Formats: sequence, C-alpha cells, structure tokens
Amino acid sequence: MNLETQVNANHDFGLKICQRLQEEIAKLGFSVGAVSHYPVYENASFRLVKDPFTGDFNLAANWYDGKQQRIGSLQFNSDGTCYAEFDVVQPHPKKSRWFVEAVTAWGKMDALKAEAKLLQMPE
Repeated sequence: MNLETQVNANHDFGLKICQRLQEEIAKLGFSVGAVSHYPVYENASFRLVKDPFTGDFNLAANWYDGKQQRIGSLQFNSDGTCYAEFDVVQPHPKKSRWFVEAVTAWGKMDALKAEAKLLQMPE
C-alpha cells in the first residue's frame, strides 16, 4: 500500500482519534482559546515506517506548530491499533499543583482510550 492509500484508509479512525484527543483536552477545563493548537487529521504530516517486528509498514504522522516544532504524533499499527500523543504544555486549569504535558490516545477503532499526561508541579 502506498502512502496516500494508507492515509485514506485510516481517515475515519484518524478523525475519531483527533476527536478523542480534543475531548480529553476539553475535559481538563481549558477555556476557549487557552490551547492554541488542536490535533486535526488532515493537518498531520504522514509517512510510512517499517515495523521491525512484523516487517509491515505502519502509517505514522506528526503535527507541527507554525514554527515547525513537533507538537504531536500518531501511529497506526498493522494490527489495527493506534497510539497518539498531542502536546498541551500548560498548567492545569483547575488543579494548581498539576501541569498538563500532553494528552494521549491508544487502542482500536471500537475500543479507543485516552488520558492526560500530568506532572506534579514542584513546591
């Protein structure tokens, strides 16, 4: 499968992943405009990467900000699973002792999980 075929084949799953990441950001309680970038499937930069274990090619992607800094990544594995991470890098809006590093999503189309990656602020 070529790159374009893989991007198209994973489109619906990719949209679901992005939606789930966005929901996880919203669930934290950030106000409108507090987070400057959100994951959008069509805005990712895609490439094929060879899985050293299976020998299959997986679809991988990165998101970049306006300064070409990587702010997120996504990988679709040949077994139908995915893993995505998207940077938030801001103090938690409701819990002053916590910092939100990123949000992550993983799993399959029908069993997608997500959570925030939190760091405790130093005292």
